Amino acid sequence: MRPIHVHITEDQPRLAKMLRENLELSPGFVVSGWAENGEQLLAQLEIMSAQPDIVLMDIKMPVMDGIAATRNVKNRYPQIKVVMATVFDDEANIFDAILAGADGYLLKDSPPDVIHQAMLEVLEGGAPMSPAIARKALVLLRKSQAPTPATEDHDLSPREIELLEQLSKGLRYDQVAANLNISTGTVRKHIEHIYRKLQVHNKTAAVEAAKRKGVI
Repeated sequence: MRPIHVHITEDQPRLAKMLRENLELSPGFVVSGWAENGEQLLAQLEIMSAQPDIVLMDIKMPVMDGIAATRNVKNRYPQIKVVMATVFDDEANIFDAILAGADGYLLKDSPPDVIHQAMLEVLEGGAPMSPAIARKALVLLRKSQAPTPATEDHDLSPREIELLEQLSKGLRYDQVAANLNISTGTVRKHIEHIYRKLQVHNKTAAVEAAKRKGVI
């Protein structure tokens, strides 16, 4: 049986080593490499003769975080499964990871056998989650089904709303561009349209107006 190839993306060498050792406790797994951030991961995948089966992805990393990296990986290599492995179990991270296309979500302190089983499950089409993550995912699902208050009319496109959500997190234009896989020039053009539609003159006012209207 062909071994399962897993690529680790983790900015902390100690944690990357721990994940590698946990994976390699089973002869059914081979670690194909290690990247310190999302940008390095994408560069490595581009030159690999054969892509890994799974990317074990951290969330909080410099240069390009795990959410943006997951979005890019799923766009370019949809056959690769992405499993988030992180210490962050807050609802915002879970929601963002799911929207980015993550196939599973584990806590880094999961026992080796749990990690091994999750890798097998995701390759069979499952969506493995640590119990604590699964509970919070259910909370998110229930919230998404709750009635939402009526919102004011607006003329914003889905892309402009997506951009406003990025800006509301305090990101710079270049970070927004990387996350949405567009150029900074395109970001600025969208910003011009947003300012005109919301009748504001700066980023802070745009975000406040969007929140007031129930857009974000």
